[in-house]
Amino acid sequence: MSKAGSDSRKANRRGAARLAAVQALYQMDIAGAGLNDIFAEFESHWLGSEVEGETYLPAEAAFFRDVVSGVVRDQSKLDPLVDDALAKSWPLKRVDAIIRAVMRAGAYELEHRKDVPARVVVTEYVDVANAFVDREETGMVNAVLDQLARRFRADEFERAGE
Repeated sequence: MSKAGSDSRKANRRGAARLAAVQALYQMDIAGAGLNDIFAEFESHWLGSEVEGETYLPAEAAFFRDVVSGVVRDQSKLDPLVDDALAKSWPLKRVDAIIRAVMRAGAYELEHRKDVPARVVVTEYVDVANAFVDREETGMVNAVLDQLARRFRADEFERAGE
């Protein structure tokens, strides 16, 4: 298999992991589900399975676990950072739960997953948000994550001359 084909498959598995992570974080936020229950449910019923006629792409399970557990572990640190990046008239607690999950996951990945370029993280989470909400809200996700990317990964933007 060519390297490009291998990279594409890995990217798709990571994209599926990001989507599943956002769904898991949303479920934890809304239903108060615990981390171990979420891992068990998603890994046995969602990741790479068919649910209610929808086939879910195989996800990179380790990446899924890292994002979800990282957000849970660091949420008290991530939330103020996301809140600061939002418009002052629209605090994080007023943002829809699914968008909170997207921004928390994106913020975690920007801070901790330096193996993934910042632009990729932002684009991927905007795409995830697009699966759930309208363009106005995806614009908010883009703006917040771009601001956080420039904070956590300033060196990537300096090298690009931005």
